[in-house]
Amino acid sequence: MAAPAPSGKLKKELGLFDVYAIATGAMFSSGFFLLPGLAAAKSGPAVILAYLFAGVLILPAMFSKAELSTALPRAGGTYYFLDRALGPMFGTIGGLGTFLALTLKTAFALIGIGAYASLFVELPIKPVAIGLTVAFVAINIVGAKESSALQRVLVVILLTVLAYFLAFGFFELVFAGSDSGRTAEEVRGRFTPFAPFGIEGVLSTIGFVFVSYAGLTKVASVAEEVENPDRNIPLGMILSLASTSLVYVAGVVIMVGMINPETLHSDLTPVATAVESFTTGLPSSVAVILIVIAALAAFASTGNAGVMSASRYPLAMARDHLLPDVFSRLGRFRTPTNAILGTGVLMVVFIIVLDEEGIAKLASAFQLFIFMLVNFAVIVMRESRIPSYDPGYRSPLYPWMQLFGMFVSIALIWAMGWLAILFTVGVVLLCLLWYFRYARPHVTRDGAIYHWFDRLGQRRHDDLDREFRVIMKEKGLRIDDPFDEVIARARVLEVDAEDEFEDVIRKASVLLAQQLPVDAARLERGFLDGTRKGGTPCAGGAALPHLHLQNIDQPEIVLARAIHGLRLRVGDDFGEPHEVEEPVHAIFLLVSPERDPGLHLRILAEIANIIDDEGFVETWNSAGSVAHLKEHLLRDASYLTLRLRSVDATEALVGKQIRHISLPKDCIIALIRRDDTMVVPHGDTELLEGDRITFIGEPPALSELRETYQSAKLPTKPA
Repeated sequence: MAAPAPSGKLKKELGLFDVYAIATGAMFSSGFFLLPGLAAAKSGPAVILAYLFAGVLILPAMFSKAELSTALPRAGGTYYFLDRALGPMFGTIGGLGTFLALTLKTAFALIGIGAYASLFVELPIKPVAIGLTVAFVAINIVGAKESSALQRVLVVILLTVLAYFLAFGFFELVFAGSDSGRTAEEVRGRFTPFAPFGIEGVLSTIGFVFVSYAGLTKVASVAEEVENPDRNIPLGMILSLASTSLVYVAGVVIMVGMINPETLHSDLTPVATAVESFTTGLPSSVAVILIVIAALAAFASTGNAGVMSASRYPLAMARDHLLPDVFSRLGRFRTPTNAILGTGVLMVVFIIVLDEEGIAKLASAFQLFIFMLVNFAVIVMRESRIPSYDPGYRSPLYPWMQLFGMFVSIALIWAMGWLAILFTVGVVLLCLLWYFRYARPHVTRDGAIYHWFDRLGQRRHDDLDREFRVIMKEKGLRIDDPFDEVIARARVLEVDAEDEFEDVIRKASVLLAQQLPVDAARLERGFLDGTRKGGTPCAGGAALPHLHLQNIDQPEIVLARAIHGLRLRVGDDFGEPHEVEEPVHAIFLLVSPERDPGLHLRILAEIANIIDDEGFVETWNSAGSVAHLKEHLLRDASYLTLRLRSVDATEALVGKQIRHISLPKDCIIALIRRDDTMVVPHGDTELLEGDRITFIGEPPALSELRETYQSAKLPTKPA
């Protein structure tokens, strides 16, 4: 069975601040507004260190998820990573485990809404949480979803209120006096003894509060919608973790210092309790209202988003045939109704059966277990050596970062006690039972781990490589990929009507040998061998022979145009030759350095995207010159061509050497067409009247050039 294809591509509309807002908004709920008092009961004032260390210890999981998100931006997030890395058995464990952890965390957040709402109205906490669960389930069924604009506003308001809390909280601690009814000695006394339950209490509390940071990695589920994910996902996560850790640690310091220990250890609204004792700033009643509003907004955002994101796990698993198809069906509002209802029912069960501490502990244990698998998934992906595994961001300190993260997860689960261990083991066993009794007969794919085993003589699953190549095609080029430069300096070969494919390969190899320190005969053999063995993609009237070579510094390409069309025979996956159904008009012969297979595949993927454009062959064949043919590949957004004439604004460029021309930032001269020849630009190249200059660069830079030389813009068709 082939790997399942995505049902549709999502728009890339989320920027850096959106990533930051999603991660930050998901973390500031129960972890800050509800959990500190329960955590302080386990470790005393050392709860401060527990929050600090939890923020540090999530780094391996953060780096690993950032890498996987930039390599495999797909719906299903963690489930998809684990399934494709470790196979459907671990995908089942990871998918159901993550689903369970998200459901527990969301249930915890809704209990927090009940706790803070009771400050205004005396309400039973659990019935309120159940009622809110029903409400959020209904909202998700009718199609309401998290808005990135609303999330940005929410986070700004939240951080503003928390900044007030931190500023005046520290003022109260530092300048405690008679007006507050506290003395400096009394405040200091609340920090001693600092660790009354020893190192064991601190370790147990680290695992307990770890769930506070779990929202950081929620960004993985929206990676497909992030603009420039290679930069925005890791940077947004790092900024979010830094600011959240600061607020968590500083905020817990204030709560420990402001609240009597006996009160704090049983307090489900510790932030509001601390604010009530402020003697400076806003009146305490107003300050409490602000804190409660911020807390309710944070809990509501986490609750609604939690129902939405948790329900996507059974949806994704059902699409991959690991759960019954009923969970993949969409309702009348085009939402996964059955998956949402199942999520809501499970949340209600957790709210009824478990107490607040039990929910937090089990949610943390599961999240730790999932993070252990995610760290292992990165090791598997790296060691599988799949060429199409091409993350835009790579975790630092590999593999030690991942090994440390796995060890930390195991140690913290152990420190949390037998309940967490037995519950984790029990769910793993239930997942395995489900996999072997239901899921295994429905799937035939394997994970990247078999590519690792392949190096040891075991089997592999080539559909995975094909699926990853599809992902690369959807992701497109990276910002710093030299695609435009490669096309700009490409040699162009017009194919005669009597030429065969082998003639094209031979002529192109001669042209490439003039640019590369490689013998033409070696290039010719490589291209032909790859074509015979099924290594030359053919589709849409185009063929892409390609090679990896050692001892070359940069990719080079020859563009061959066969207006009359070539009949081409290529090998299939088993090397059996067959004739391509449609004639080939465009042949792209690419040679890249062997040390960078990712760049090689991204260039091929970009060419494939261009070939997929409607009317490609017609446009390709109608190009009246080499410059116009290349401009079709460079595309409007990244190039501008000007003809130098003494009667318009381009006169200022005539007779100048390139080194003396001032160009906008992020813009270069890539191609000079002079009569019927092509000139490779150098610093001492003098520009002459009649030259056609092709600039490539960022759209703002090209817009500036257009404004300067507007009258010199070429027509869209050759004269």
